[in-house]
Amino acid sequence: MLLRLAYDIQFDIPAEVAMVALLNVHSSRVSELLEPDEVHTEPELDVTHYTDSFGNHCVRFVAPPGHLRLSSTTLIDDPGKLDEVNWSARQRPVGELPNETLRFLMNSRYCEVDRFSSIAFELFGQTDPGWSRVQAICNWVHGKVAFNYQHARPTKTAMDVYTERVGVCRDFQHLAITFCRAMNIPARYATGYLGDIGVPVVMPMDFSAWFEVWLDDRWWTFDARNNMPRLGRVLMATGLDAADVALTTSFGRADLAYFFVKTVEQDPLTGEEL
Repeated sequence: MLLRLAYDIQFDIPAEVAMVALLNVHSSRVSELLEPDEVHTEPELDVTHYTDSFGNHCVRFVAPPGHLRLSSTTLIDDPGKLDEVNWSARQRPVGELPNETLRFLMNSRYCEVDRFSSIAFELFGQTDPGWSRVQAICNWVHGKVAFNYQHARPTKTAMDVYTERVGVCRDFQHLAITFCRAMNIPARYATGYLGDIGVPVVMPMDFSAWFEVWLDDRWWTFDARNNMPRLGRVLMATGLDAADVALTTSFGRADLAYFFVKTVEQDPLTGEEL
């Protein structure tokens, strides 16, 4: 399945500002790209590439005062398969976990694991460890939290979501991640492209958030917001929570003026969008 990925993000910049962007497809998917995946800037700027501590591809630049546009379009050869499901995937004891997974059991900016220990055990302590437990967590979050853009705010933590029971996709994932970590399951935040392939179109496209857990000997995808296997998920970045994978970070003022994201299936013969 060919997927056309594109974005167009524009800012009004009142004074020169340094910025970092995480807008490239994740290194784990680069081999599937059929076209270059480059961040284009208007005006054309001197862009530096680097890899952060989570293995994410980042770009940094200094934007002058005025209007700034970040855009890209690329094509990826996606397997066209739903998210994998493996009910036999096991939860490993903490003492047997790989060293690199341990930080995904800890507190982070939006995931206050220490405040959820008793809550998580009360809700999920009787569930079977492994895939069943993570799915039970997703079912609970999906069923108890309402989706509403009007209730989004950058300071909302997992405890806020648990208390208010409303939020956007990142809030669903933060709460689920926190529950998983409180039950000693390594969990990390993920962001990327997720179009409406195979589901009714209910709102404008956006970048999406989901999360991954370590079961057996690998990371698996879960999504407390949608709570169902989906097609065409393309990873961009992972981290402890949303603070680690912000699409853009400005070290000064940068006012968002326009935002557009597209993920659509493309006909391999005609090149037309399906």
